[in-house]
Amino acid sequence: MAIKKILQEPNPILRQISKTVDKVTLDEQELMNNMYETMIAEKGIGLAAIQIGVPKRIIVIDIPKEENKRDPIYFVNPVIKNQSKDMSRYEEGCLSLKSVFVEVERPSFCEVEYLDYFGKKQNLKCDDLLATCIQHEMDHLNGVLMIDYLSKLKKSMLIKKLSKLKSKEDRVVL
Repeated sequence: MAIKKILQEPNPILRQISKTVDKVTLDEQELMNNMYETMIAEKGIGLAAIQIGVPKRIIVIDIPKEENKRDPIYFVNPVIKNQSKDMSRYEEGCLSLKSVFVEVERPSFCEVEYLDYFGKKQNLKCDDLLATCIQHEMDHLNGVLMIDYLSKLKKSMLIKKLSKLKSKEDRVVL
């Protein structure tokens, strides 16, 4: 397993629409393992493959229920089959938008159909933080970031700030 570099906004790859996975093979399982290791190393609870530059419809989520107890869920080709009309608000963070937190309103419940780590079809009913997390990560698969829920002005200001930070990070100081 390997820890991968997480792409940071602004990056045009993050705006790509991810492609459907035809079959879960050892390559996809290795990708999911790398995604999980990367997510844990960065102290995240969700990661989409596109965030490490791989445009495949794959997500990993791990919301610990108990301290030091891990139980990742791997989603291949996830599709939301049902969502509630009731909404909930969470202050969301994103591994591709370091140090940025945005309050986003999303359906408080959703039902997701997907293939698991072994390629077996699954159906999962999600609420609360898990529902928010799966919707956030599925947005990534469609080239949507949490900042897209902001007003045009706030989004523009934030992207300018991120561009300045990114250019400073890319510099090498000797």
